[in-house]
Amino acid sequence: MATWDDVRRHALALPEVEELPTYGGASSWKVRKKLFVWERPLRQGDLADLGWSEQPGPVLGARVPDLGAKEALVAEESGFYFTTPHFDGHASVLVHLDAVPDDELGELVTEAWYAAAPAMVLRRHPRDPA
Repeated sequence: MATWDDVRRHALALPEVEELPTYGGASSWKVRKKLFVWERPLRQGDLADLGWSEQPGPVLGARVPDLGAKEALVAEESGFYFTTPHFDGHASVLVHLDAVPDDELGELVTEAWYAAAPAMVLRRHPRDPA
């Protein structure tokens, strides 16, 4: 079960990241002022679209490289990833934070960082060849 402390640990381990509250006071992490993961409380419209009466637990928003990656994550049988119509056409997913394993969370946060980081940051911190 992942927590906000786990998100914080993974995000702040990446280069040039800062944690800043959103306008509503929720936690968010940015690389050079570009949002890559954030706390995303569901709004009433989101709950209605999902057919839920209340938010089932903490929800993390995360950038992904493209819409294909988003579709692949949402289609996974794990059930960790989902979206709402609010995010239609946007390369990001929502995550049931308390259901995702820590290793998968770490991978998601890292991939979100790579999806959001400006080119000059990526040049300074290239991906490890694996």
